[in-house]
Amino acid sequence: MIEKKGHPDQMYIDGLSQNNTAVIQSIYKKFVPKVKYYICTNSGDDDQAQDVVQEVLITIYNQAKTNGLLLTCPFDAYFFLLCKRRWLNELKKSSNKEVTFRDENVSIEESVQEMTFQTEVFEDKQSLFDEMFQKLGEKCQEVLKLSFVTKTMEEVAEILNVTYGYVRKKKSLCTGQLTEMIQQSNRYKSLKR
Repeated sequence: MIEKKGHPDQMYIDGLSQNNTAVIQSIYKKFVPKVKYYICTNSGDDDQAQDVVQEVLITIYNQAKTNGLLLTCPFDAYFFLLCKRRWLNELKKSSNKEVTFRDENVSIEESVQEMTFQTEVFEDKQSLFDEMFQKLGEKCQEVLKLSFVTKTMEEVAEILNVTYGYVRKKKSLCTGQLTEMIQQSNRYKSLKR
């Protein structure tokens, strides 16, 4: 198997995942105006463009933190395509108004398409996880949330003022319940590719 080589623009992904203010400002200065222009010339306004940019940046941040996102194409193309697709999805949701598209015919590299697809799949999976997590009982949510952010189960037990054995068993049961809920979902079946 050939190992994918990262793109020099990986610095934008790394900067986002580290909440680096200079990198985030650079993204807003270099890449956001193109997205705003596209949205504003395709039935949108400045506020809607800002919302799309925020949602896409959060998605990229989450994917970088969760999966260690490796950029294999220019950040500009990747970011723009994600924003464009997000905007088109928004327009489809509210398709009761007439939409005019002004799209320059841009040749898009295969790696940009693949990365965009992977990010959208990640976002769908994250959304499904969040939805099913909210359906868990309060105790399960508490145990799992603490286990996500706390280094050891001993610390979780101490925080909850229960025994280590109880926390381990509870986490195992809750994880199993969450997994089963996700796998039983129709959305999960459509995500499996």
